[in-house]
Amino acid sequence: MAQRGLRPLASVASHCKRATTGSIYRRESSMLVTSSNLNTSPSIKEQQTTRQVSAQCSIIPLRRAQVKSYVQSRKGSSESSSSALKQTPLYGLHSSLNAKLVPFANFSMPLEYPDQSHRESHLWTREHASLFDVSHMVQHKLSGELAEEFLMTITPTALNEIEKHSSSLSTLLNKEGGIVDDTVITRIGKDSFYFVTNAGCRETDLPFIESELADFLKSKSASKDKVNWHILEHHALVALQGPEAATVLQALVYNDLEDEGLDTDLSTLYFGTSRWLQLTLPESGMNTPSLLISRTGYTGEDGFEISIPPENGDSTELATSIAKALTVDSSKVRWAGLGARDSLRLEAGMCLYGHDLNDKITPPEAALGWIVSKSRRSEHPKPPFNGHVKINKQLASPKTMQERRVGFIIEKGPAAREGAEILDLENDNKVIGHITSGSPSPNLGGQNIAMGYIKNGFHKKGTKVGVKVRKNVRKAEVAKMPFVESRFYRPA
Repeated sequence: MAQRGLRPLASVASHCKRATTGSIYRRESSMLVTSSNLNTSPSIKEQQTTRQVSAQCSIIPLRRAQVKSYVQSRKGSSESSSSALKQTPLYGLHSSLNAKLVPFANFSMPLEYPDQSHRESHLWTREHASLFDVSHMVQHKLSGELAEEFLMTITPTALNEIEKHSSSLSTLLNKEGGIVDDTVITRIGKDSFYFVTNAGCRETDLPFIESELADFLKSKSASKDKVNWHILEHHALVALQGPEAATVLQALVYNDLEDEGLDTDLSTLYFGTSRWLQLTLPESGMNTPSLLISRTGYTGEDGFEISIPPENGDSTELATSIAKALTVDSSKVRWAGLGARDSLRLEAGMCLYGHDLNDKITPPEAALGWIVSKSRRSEHPKPPFNGHVKINKQLASPKTMQERRVGFIIEKGPAAREGAEILDLENDNKVIGHITSGSPSPNLGGQNIAMGYIKNGFHKKGTKVGVKVRKNVRKAEVAKMPFVESRFYRPA
């Protein structure tokens, strides 16, 4: 999951009180602690946003014809019956709206809704705003004296340079520098971080983090309490995306006149930052607890992400109330599903793990070299991060990379899908790469766009190549990403 360039994150609390630590348990012989709440010790006055310069990650789209293969091939997707699939806290609301539900990462997730086609939903997000349920994603909290140093050993980002309530896209790296998953990391306190990983990678991410954490603590001769890792189970996560997102959300923000130090004006909350705010729910007139609302997303549009914690182990009621409040005016906000989310992602040039990224690909090869902070591009970065020798060599000498991720504009006809071969038209159609994501672009009038990996030397913008689609060779050209200009909200 996740741009930064950023991606999705945020956290919340219980219904009419500030969040408190919920019941937690520790598995024997495990570094992992699951928690029902994100413990937020600082007061609201202390939880003010700070600005951060952020870059942008890449994205790609999905069309109806692509949906079946997308759902089945997505890592962690399930062939099980719907009764065996997990359900997000908003599952009941999706069902009541007659959403088309499909198996995705072992969850029953909405693909689209009956009021709009995939294309209509995509364009609505670009022109108005859409609400996405992304509760299937895995939300983490990491805290403790050595939390920052540990995260910096498994990611290439200088998290020590990120200010409180700022976020950065990053990647979890294995020892060879391969991308285990992409993530967005937010500093929520001096020694505490919130980050989100992909649902389809859960079965690999959790053992990876657990193993790396055990090795790290052993190398430091440190006790387990130096790094506390919590999985925020039963939390909901929603993403409000589109040009009208700020107006809609601002109307719900509770302005506490007694708290002069609290900035409730979203016009001062910039992309890649977050702030603790309360929302007023029109249906009940009640205020939510303080919510960590992040100005992030994975569509290329302005938007926000809100993580909603459980009450007594269940976030359904609070999440449903918030979702209904955000979508009450259908002339501004409508629900959108996986189909629109994927096509928006592609137009924005953002990566989908399991398609555009895997554990054999390094950040420089994935055109994500910018997530490797300048202060970490040394022979001996402190602390050293996984794969730093290989990654920094690639950044210093790009010609050492065998292939690179690039975008493509492809001539009219059937869209190029994942696995399609990229050919050298001037050398007997020799295979020089492969497509990883592709679809017609709703915002570009159906123009075929794609991204993929191509042999080094063919990666420059404007290079003419061929793409094999349904046994036919179609003309294509290497193109700059994003395909559709991103509209992240940044200071003028």
